[in-house]
Amino acid sequence: MELLSNTLRPKFLNEVIGQTHLIGEGKILSNMVKNKKIFSFILYGKPGIGKTSIANAIVHELGVLCRFLNATINNKKDFDIVIEEAKIHGEMVVVLDEIHRMNKDKQDLLLPYIESGLIILIGLTTSNPYHKINPAIRSRVQIFELHELSLEDIILGLKRACKKLNTITIDEETLSYIAKLSSGDFRSAINLLEVSYSSSNDKKIDIDLVSQINSKPVFFHDKNEDGHYDVLSAFQKSIRGSDVDAAIHYLGRLLEAGDLDSIYRRMSVIAYEDIGLANPSIGPKVMAAIHASELLGLPEARIPLGVVVTEMALSPKSNSAYLAINQAINDIHAGNTGNVPNHIKTSSTSYKYPHDYKNDWVYQEYLPANLKGKKYYHNKRNKVEDNMNKLYNEMKGGNE
Repeated sequence: MELLSNTLRPKFLNEVIGQTHLIGEGKILSNMVKNKKIFSFILYGKPGIGKTSIANAIVHELGVLCRFLNATINNKKDFDIVIEEAKIHGEMVVVLDEIHRMNKDKQDLLLPYIESGLIILIGLTTSNPYHKINPAIRSRVQIFELHELSLEDIILGLKRACKKLNTITIDEETLSYIAKLSSGDFRSAINLLEVSYSSSNDKKIDIDLVSQINSKPVFFHDKNEDGHYDVLSAFQKSIRGSDVDAAIHYLGRLLEAGDLDSIYRRMSVIAYEDIGLANPSIGPKVMAAIHASELLGLPEARIPLGVVVTEMALSPKSNSAYLAINQAINDIHAGNTGNVPNHIKTSSTSYKYPHDYKNDWVYQEYLPANLKGKKYYHNKRNKVEDNMNKLYNEMKGGNE
């Protein structure tokens, strides 16, 4: 029996739920189909928000020759076969799922054919391609980020699904409950609806039945309620405010929603924005905890994350480096730059090499002339920065 999520797969772009920034009158993907001209691109975003559906709809509407590959499943021989087939036909669309996992051999194999236009690549990934995908691939494709689906988007999709199921009885409250449980993953919502339907003797679905199948607490997060970004904001502000109990509470809520990527990103920002120089070791510790969490997966990932979040909340705080780089960038945006001083240019013969001087320090001007004396960094009073400044002053040690 075919899964409901597959039978509902859109055949036309106007059947796709959400993604109105890319689909609709005058929008880029719709125009591409309208003009019957396809180019290589990558779609990235969270699971269950329409990446495969969009690729399928585009291929179907254009009626182009297409092959589907998965970077983790298909081997080099599979890629070779597709390329030979493309050579026979003159052009082929390749929809490549999990593109961020494509190894170097496969990349090297595809690159010249993408560049020549023999292969039109549609890459699909849940990972940020700017971080995870080879620059050589990125430079040959357009990249489109898919937005999270709203509660209303998912309810609309569920109502469409209900029309495919015979004699189903379900009310708006239950549809909303299923949508909230999905945490923005439409495929998850459809699968839960289908399991609920199959588990019901009278084909009536209510909240009690759904909660027996999926007992995950409903946290996430529509714009009228708790808000995904509100929880992330509360998480950061609790750590910044050194409230360890609140920090652990909000971490728990994010973990229960399974949103590891958002946790990782936010922790990385907090480590450098809010703790910064007051505890310089926290950045590497956060990275180590993220790495351990990736190896462990849920539910065990909660352990290293809980440890490092506790330390983050209890750490002294400093945003001095954060403020310094912001002020420097503000100057640059305002045009306050100036020329690099002659004595520190590449070709300079008058540069003073600090290691040739006492304490490895010698006075010379490094800022452009119009910014001479400019102070971006202002230390906060904590043990680490106090000690750094003490050592800095000792290093200067009368050499001025």
